[in-house]
Amino acid sequence: MITKNKEVQNIAKLVMKDIASNIKVGMKEYEVVELGEDLLRRRGIQRFWYYDIGAFVFVGDRTTKSISGREYEPGNTAIKENDIITIDLSPEKDGFWGDYARTVIMEEGKVIRDASQTNLEFGEGLKTEEQLHKHLIEIASETMSFEELYYCMNEKIDSLGYENLDFAKNLGHSIELQKEDRKYIEKGNKLKLNEVSCFTFEPHIRKQNGKYGYKMENIYYFSNGKLKEL
Repeated sequence: MITKNKEVQNIAKLVMKDIASNIKVGMKEYEVVELGEDLLRRRGIQRFWYYDIGAFVFVGDRTTKSISGREYEPGNTAIKENDIITIDLSPEKDGFWGDYARTVIMEEGKVIRDASQTNLEFGEGLKTEEQLHKHLIEIASETMSFEELYYCMNEKIDSLGYENLDFAKNLGHSIELQKEDRKYIEKGNKLKLNEVSCFTFEPHIRKQNGKYGYKMENIYYFSNGKLKEL
């Protein structure tokens, strides 16, 4: 299963780069969705496991919105010269999933994905996401429960001066074959991390009292007792 998921996840990573190379100032949110889904199909993806949404996109201050895919409708918000875009890809191939999200920054009309390359306030949010993923790798163990991870990572988010925006307050989920089988990084889930083949970590955050939201999502799995990115 890991090998198959890795193949699909690698497609998602390539498509994210393709999107970043093709989005432009003036493009509307729904056009970024159409672009992302078209690029996924061009790379052999024919199904989208998350409520048939291949690219879950928000632009500008809509990046703080957290809703289920059941309710999602892309908007008409246009990308500005200095702006922020969150993109979450959900490809499926031969029944196996990818799940990959990034925050893209537009600075003076050019796409910036590396936090070190921007002078805008958005860069701090990207750096915070990177810190959270680094912290995850440092603290996660095979015998840790999803609930323990939930408390540890929400505490870390708070300590960095940010807040968890997720509508259900979870931080990720197991990778399955059916979306209804997902196990979440949430309060009350006593399942151990090593009881699933792999799981996502996808904190959706904003600076406390801030205007913009940030996302960074990877799939992780354990190999020889160590957590690794898929």
